[in-house]
Amino acid sequence: MKPHEYADFDATSLAELIRSGEVTTDEVHAAATAALDAVQPTVNGLVGERFAAPLDYAADGPFAGVPFAIKDLILHAEGVTQAAGTRLLGEGVPMPSDTHLMARFRRAGLATFARTATPELGFNANTEPLTSGSVRNPWDLTRSAGGSSGGSSAMVAARALPVAHANDGGGSIRIPAAACGLVGLKPSRGRVSVGPDYADPLMGLGVEFAVTRTVRDCAGLLDAVHGYEPGDRYQLPGLPRSYVDEARSGCRPLRIALTTTPFCGNGAVDSRCVAATEKVGRALEALGHTVEPAAPGIAKAELDDANFVAWTSFLADGVDGLCAALGVSAGPEHLEATTRACVEHGRTLRAADLYGAERVFNATARAIAAFHQHYDVVLSPTMNVPNTALGHLNADDDSLTARGWYDHLFASAGFTALANVTGNPAISLPLGRTDEGWPVGVQLMAPYADEATLLALAGDLEQAMPWAAHRPPTVVG
Repeated sequence: MKPHEYADFDATSLAELIRSGEVTTDEVHAAATAALDAVQPTVNGLVGERFAAPLDYAADGPFAGVPFAIKDLILHAEGVTQAAGTRLLGEGVPMPSDTHLMARFRRAGLATFARTATPELGFNANTEPLTSGSVRNPWDLTRSAGGSSGGSSAMVAARALPVAHANDGGGSIRIPAAACGLVGLKPSRGRVSVGPDYADPLMGLGVEFAVTRTVRDCAGLLDAVHGYEPGDRYQLPGLPRSYVDEARSGCRPLRIALTTTPFCGNGAVDSRCVAATEKVGRALEALGHTVEPAAPGIAKAELDDANFVAWTSFLADGVDGLCAALGVSAGPEHLEATTRACVEHGRTLRAADLYGAERVFNATARAIAAFHQHYDVVLSPTMNVPNTALGHLNADDDSLTARGWYDHLFASAGFTALANVTGNPAISLPLGRTDEGWPVGVQLMAPYADEATLLALAGDLEQAMPWAAHRPPTVVG
């Protein structure tokens, strides 16, 4: 198998080829190694050295032997270094054990070849940490791959990997998926275990999953890794059938609310994102759905304030914990300027501030749940813009206060954080395209725990508005 042949297959196809004996895992892994080595100097999506051999995996898993990589944040693998995009951890710290999701990735058969880049501690909508430099978007090397799962998204978009781990606390799966032309599902809170290190990371905002190129890979991977682990805070109901079956069976007629007004932040919305969303609305009508202009009523300013509290308190707690363990006091040589500002702000917060943020999150979740009594799905742009230029979101800009950084960041990412606050599932699909050839992501959000409807609708849209033929200029082969 040549690298350019390998790049033609999604994870589901590669698994089928291996299972049937048409190719061996050695052939697939040799092609993946060559593909990663070819793309990395240009895209810069990996951190540290590529592993000499993939991590151990189950040979009987549904994705047995399929190449994979893990984002260098939150999830970790036994014996594998983690640096979280920060100089505070230097070259990184070897982790003592697998997280629950890492163990499930192994049982699914995924062959982990590398770690992918993240911005410092994940608080950025691009991926340009001082530790490893800018991750470049394969669609245009002058543009950001998005963040915070930009390393994973860039390597999957360039077809060096069919699928890669990602996580999302305010859009970090969906933003880079939109910028890089991928499928990015943020599952419901509790659908995928975040244990054992966390119960509710980021006051419940943080979730774990992956980025893929196809809906069937997204559905198949969710089938493989979702579920309760002992001690988890949430245990969602079982499913009558698989997500793969949902994605290929077709969606029932839905009532869909279309909005192009951001849910948070103060950024304008690019006309190309509006046009892409409206085009998807018309396509959904043609598929038999009812699409109406409508938006949930939420207290936007209060939501931003609460989100700001969640993020700065999380960063302060994380940095202070690392400093205590390392015996250091974090300064400019350890942390980027906006991280330091957020940590300093987080240290000033009181318990009452966190409880106040939680009250806003609760009111928001209940407002969205009430809205979903009338609408099955909310359709919107994924981002305010198709992508951002490299350097636009400079996390080492010492002119920005903590709130200034938050406002700057969410000016281009005003649609994604709502689903993190409410716990609802949301998916970005690459359904638009600019004159430059850049992908434009469109987001669908469903009621809590209803990934089945999202994946059924996404499967129909993949058929009606296919994107598989579109490849970025920087691609394997």
